[in-house]
Amino acid sequence: MAVETQAQYTTSYMMNEEHQYMTPEDEWDRDLLLDPAWEKQQRKTFTAWCNSHLRKAGTQIENIEDDFRNGLKLMLLLEVISGERLPKPDKGKMRFHKIANVNKALDFICSKGVKLVSIGAEEIVDGNTKMTLGMIWTIILRFAIQDISVEETSAKEGLLLWCQRKTAPYRNVNVQNFHISWKDGLALCALIHRHRPDLIDYSKLKKDDPIGNLNTAFEVAEKYLDIPKMLDAEGNVQPYEVRLLEWIRKTIPWLENRTAEHHMRAMQQKLEDFRDYRRVHKPPRVQEKCQLEINFNTLQTKLRLSNRPAFMPSEGKMVSDIANAWKGLEQVEKGYEEWLLTEIRRLERLDHLAEKFKQKCSLHQSWTSGKEELLSMKDYESASLMEIRALMRKHEAFESDLAAHQDRVEQIAAIAQELNELDYHDASSVNTRCQGICDQWDNLGTLTQKRRDSLERVEKLWETIDQLYLEFAKRAAPFNNWMDGAMEDLQDMFIVHSTEEIHSLITAHDQFKATLPEADKERMATMGIQSEIVKIAQTYGIKLSGVNPYTNLSPQDITNKWETVKHLVPLRDQMLQEEVARQQANERLRRQFAAQANIIGPWIQTKMEEIGHVSVDIAGSLEEQMNSLKQYEQNIINYKCNIDKLEGDHQLSQESLIFDNKHTNYTMEHIRVGWEQLLTTIARTINEVENQILTRDAKGISQEQLNEFRASFNHFDRKRNGMMDPDDFRACLISMGYDLGEVEFARIMTLVDSNNTGVVTFQAFIDFMTRETAETDTADQVMASFKILASDKSYITVDELRRELPPEQAEYCISRMTRYIGADGPAGALDYISFSSALYGESDL
Repeated sequence: MAVETQAQYTTSYMMNEEHQYMTPEDEWDRDLLLDPAWEKQQRKTFTAWCNSHLRKAGTQIENIEDDFRNGLKLMLLLEVISGERLPKPDKGKMRFHKIANVNKALDFICSKGVKLVSIGAEEIVDGNTKMTLGMIWTIILRFAIQDISVEETSAKEGLLLWCQRKTAPYRNVNVQNFHISWKDGLALCALIHRHRPDLIDYSKLKKDDPIGNLNTAFEVAEKYLDIPKMLDAEGNVQPYEVRLLEWIRKTIPWLENRTAEHHMRAMQQKLEDFRDYRRVHKPPRVQEKCQLEINFNTLQTKLRLSNRPAFMPSEGKMVSDIANAWKGLEQVEKGYEEWLLTEIRRLERLDHLAEKFKQKCSLHQSWTSGKEELLSMKDYESASLMEIRALMRKHEAFESDLAAHQDRVEQIAAIAQELNELDYHDASSVNTRCQGICDQWDNLGTLTQKRRDSLERVEKLWETIDQLYLEFAKRAAPFNNWMDGAMEDLQDMFIVHSTEEIHSLITAHDQFKATLPEADKERMATMGIQSEIVKIAQTYGIKLSGVNPYTNLSPQDITNKWETVKHLVPLRDQMLQEEVARQQANERLRRQFAAQANIIGPWIQTKMEEIGHVSVDIAGSLEEQMNSLKQYEQNIINYKCNIDKLEGDHQLSQESLIFDNKHTNYTMEHIRVGWEQLLTTIARTINEVENQILTRDAKGISQEQLNEFRASFNHFDRKRNGMMDPDDFRACLISMGYDLGEVEFARIMTLVDSNNTGVVTFQAFIDFMTRETAETDTADQVMASFKILASDKSYITVDELRRELPPEQAEYCISRMTRYIGADGPAGALDYISFSSALYGESDL
């Protein structure tokens, strides 16, 4: 079957109802109110039509007024039937997301030139059945019916004309409208047979089997033509009554029955039965009544024309009897209709009120759930002041919420009153529930006031306790700091070095002990505050957490520290007394050491000065100085026992950790250094005198020369320490006849101060002067030495120098000796005589 034909055939299913959606809106409301069966039929029909298209997209709907509420499937339906893409839907489940999606669908419909009368996105989102069905019918008209046109007729007329032409050749088919003409099912079967004769054998169909014909058409269309089954065969065929009067007699008691129903569904069923009566059962009776009147008049006319007596029906079957019965039927029918409408409005109001009552009761009971238990809690008994204040603010918020819910309770009572006035069938349960809510509300008010009173009472008590906590913290903190300081002082590992220091500590400790009675009073006062807190809590049944919010100190901490302080005081006394005894012993050791050190120190200093005088004394010979120094050395060695005894006293002081001694300026280190210097000085002085004797003997210097050198040195030794600085040494040399330039003096300083100490010792001075005095004889000695090396020759060879002298001296001589001029010398011979003379200033070499 062609696509156009299939669309026309599908559309013809619904055309018998389309006039409902083409009528004004006020007629929709009345029909919707009076004909729920019609609404049910349209829901089923339109749902099937929508699913026939949505299945192409892999989905479907179950409830037409609910499944289009979010707009998603509505947009998908429009995309499927139009073949166009709609704007991207909004994601989200909020109401404004749904409205936005539905508006996109409605805007798309309007863009196709369709006017939507009183159909808004909000009604579709709210699930308004009338508006949803109207919208779907509008979509059907635009996308399924509007394009059907025959000879410039309207869509409806064109479709009807198309159906008439297609079914004209078929017997028992006369399509005049989209209502009665289709009830026997032959028209639908004829349409299918016209396009697919292989699917239905039309010759076997019977006019008196409308249900069978309709089912055949629906099943074949759904199975082979992919046209969904949108109608029920049983809904299109209704049985007819045979006897009019009998029908009237049976109908009037039914219409006079005013038994009220308790549920809207039952009353709607009665209304549906009444409408079914008007649409199905009564019209055939009207035709029968008319036909009966026509037959009666025709019969009477024929009888008159035949000069026969008029027909006289039996009693009760006169036309007037039928007319009167019919009139009575219509009066009863009118009263029944008015009663039905009144009852429906009443039940609608009752259902609305009952549902509203249930919702408000459920909301109220949901809100009150757990409130009584919450108000009965005694959580404030173990709460702190901050928690009590938080509970009070929370309770104030609850009271505000409670006051706001007062209106709901009053509304619940008012609704219950109206339900009673409208004779609600379940008024007893409503009254019971309402009374329970009112009783609970009164109880909530009582509990709320009791909790407020309790919170205020506990808050005042806690404010008192909090003030006491604060006072405890203010007094406990400084007292605790005092105890911490006291314990620190009592446990301080003191270090003293004298009896004065330990007596000072004892005095301070005695002063501290004098403050203990006053401190004990402060402790008792502080603990009294805690006792007051405990007393208040016990009196009024308040559960204390045991934690002071203003301090981490507990009464037990104060008590423990106080006991510790009392325990440490006698221990401190004992330690101080022990230290007194130790310091007294140390003082004895200091005095003993000082007595010896004050003797030994000056003795060492005196000996050092005496040795210095001996070393520079020009009286007597060197041998006499040597003997005098030897005697000093022996006396010093004999004094060693005093040093050893002082070392023993020092060892005792060290073991007693005595590091200072106010009774003497001498320490053991000073004594040791002085003693070592004394020994070193006497040994060095003896050595210097010995060296002077050796120098004198080796160089042939007389005693008078040495005395002269010593006198010059002593004269320029301005500091009298046995040493001259460079300026004094230079002045000494000048006084002895030397004419010195800077370079020459620097050379001499390198000889007498080879270590760059910056001073010239007496021994270095003697060595220099001895060398200077003995230089004139040295040249002859050097010549004699070279003559021995040369085997008594007047020249010397390079090989002889290198063989007899160290390498450095040999090379030095070779580089400075001139060639030997004599005829008796070999080539390369060197003149050692001129070299020796030049070396000691006797030539220009």
